[in-house]
Amino acid sequence: MKFPSLVKKQFCKTPVEVTIYGEGVTEDGAPLTVFECKNLYPSDSLYPSATLHGGSALCNMQSKAKTVYTKEQKIVQVSAVLLFDGDIAPDSPTLSGGFVILDGVKRSIVQGTKHRNPDGTVNFTELDVI
Repeated sequence: MKFPSLVKKQFCKTPVEVTIYGEGVTEDGAPLTVFECKNLYPSDSLYPSATLHGGSALCNMQSKAKTVYTKEQKIVQVSAVLLFDGDIAPDSPTLSGGFVILDGVKRSIVQGTKHRNPDGTVNFTELDVI
């Protein structure tokens, strides 16, 4: 049975660069990158890679902002929910962290969710960023 897509590609228009970290660290102690989707610049490696995908991904973005008052200053905190059609990182079973570059601003991934169909396939991916 074919399940309907809940996040349509035609509504995913916001370009975003995504880097997702896996569980664990590399030999150098850096986070283990399991998925990377970013624009390739001439200084970047042009070798084929299992984790690097050229170009930006397209998503449906819903953002919100709130004002946080501290004793010293007033801070505006912006957070967003990014929705992707299908599984953005099929080789990674979990989305444990990373960052996105959205409108030229680097934001941290707080939570990632793979929303599944009853048969176990991924219908859409959700990234919460702050």
